[in-house]
Amino acid sequence: MTPRLLERYEKEVLPGLAERLGRTNRLSLPRLKKIIINMGVGTAVTEKKHLEEAVDALKLIAGQKPVVTLARKSIAGFRLREGMSVGCRVTLRGQRMYEFLDRLISLALPRVRDFRGLNPKAFDGHGNYSLGLSEQLVFPELNPDKYTRTQGMNVTLVTSTDSDDEARELLRGFGMPLQADGSTKSGE
Repeated sequence: MTPRLLERYEKEVLPGLAERLGRTNRLSLPRLKKIIINMGVGTAVTEKKHLEEAVDALKLIAGQKPVVTLARKSIAGFRLREGMSVGCRVTLRGQRMYEFLDRLISLALPRVRDFRGLNPKAFDGHGNYSLGLSEQLVFPELNPDKYTRTQGMNVTLVTSTDSDDEARELLRGFGMPLQADGSTKSGE
């Protein structure tokens, strides 16, 4: 079964982008390549159980097994040695990517406390958008009784375009709740 957001992309978003950008070649239009979800678990240095909980939570959220990330450098002040497990990440492509984005937009983001929209300036200059969630319990897949420890995550949406403006149009077409350009607070 085709994900709902993929159908929307092909039927509504692509024709709208072609009209706004003035292009006829569908392959030159921006598209979503992959979504990377990353959880850094700083307390995993002393408590291995925290990393196991984060891996289980990310597995439920993403629908596939995450990779455990290792420290690249030793930092004595944090009691961190090179090669220690410090987090987990997962890369979503294809149907899982669209299903996750649909759940993020329609279920998780509206559950964020005091949510006023995402910052439209959080692009990296190459058309990729990053956002941070301070709590993994905004996803309804997780049982709040089992996952009592608050754990944040970073979500990066990688697009095929190098232009931030084109990527912003793409995400708005998907229904991403970006703030109006002038309404961001100073200092963000």
